[in-house]
Amino acid sequence: MPDVSTFPVVFRSVSYEAGGTKILNGLDLSIGKGEVVVLLGESGCGKTTTLKMINRMIEPTAGTIEVFSRNTLDQDSIELRRRIGYVMQEGGLFPHMTVAENVAIVPTLAGWDSGRKRERAEELLSLVGLEPAKFAGRLPHELSGGQRQRVGVARALAAEPELILLDEPFGALDALTRTRLQREFAELTKDLGMTAVFVTHDLHEAMLLGSRIALMDHGQIVFLGSPEEFSDADVPLARAYLETIG
Repeated sequence: MPDVSTFPVVFRSVSYEAGGTKILNGLDLSIGKGEVVVLLGESGCGKTTTLKMINRMIEPTAGTIEVFSRNTLDQDSIELRRRIGYVMQEGGLFPHMTVAENVAIVPTLAGWDSGRKRERAEELLSLVGLEPAKFAGRLPHELSGGQRQRVGVARALAAEPELILLDEPFGALDALTRTRLQREFAELTKDLGMTAVFVTHDLHEAMLLGSRIALMDHGQIVFLGSPEEFSDADVPLARAYLETIG
C-alpha cells in the first residue's frame, strides 16, 4: 500500500473532452508519496492524457487536479513543470546539445552555476550507467536508443524533482535493452524512494514496475490495485490482459 501521509497527486472527478469526444470521464485517483503508479491500457484509453494533466500540459474540462496539495490551475505552469521530471520515448533530447547539457537543462533554467551543473550531470550519468568521461560530451545522435533513454531519465532527475512522469519511455527499444532498463528503473525507484507515474500498454512492464496498477478503459479506471491484486482481479479487461502473458 502507498504511504498515505501525503498525496503528491490527486484527481477529483476529472473529465476531459476534445473535438466533441470525451477522453476522460469522472476520473478519481490519489497517488501516494513514494509509490509508482502505472497507467495501463490500450491506445485511446486516456492514460497519456491523464499523465499530461499532472504537469498541466493538458487542462481538465471538469473536476480538479491537485499536485503538491494545490490545484494545478492555481499554479504557474512553468514553475510546476520544473518541480516534475518528465521522460518520453527516445528521451526527447535536444539534438544540438551535448549529453551533459541535456541533463543540465532544468538546472540551467533554474540558474545553477556551471560547477554545480557539471557535478550534478556527472553524478546522474553515473547513476544511470553512463560513464561521464565517455558520454558527457557526446551528442544524442552518437548514442544508441538505450543510451538516449538513460540520458532522458538522468535529465528528468537533474533538479531533484518531487515527482517523475514517464510516457512509455522504453516502448521504442529492442526487447533486450528494454528488459535491462526496466530492471534498472525498478531498482532506481526503490533506491531513491521516487514518486512516479508511468504510462504503458505492456502488462509485464506494469507488473514489474508498479506499486499499483491503474487499468484504464474509455477514460475511466476499471481496476486499481497492486500487481498481486491485479493477478486475482475479477475484471474482464484485467483477465484479458492476463491471458496475453499466460
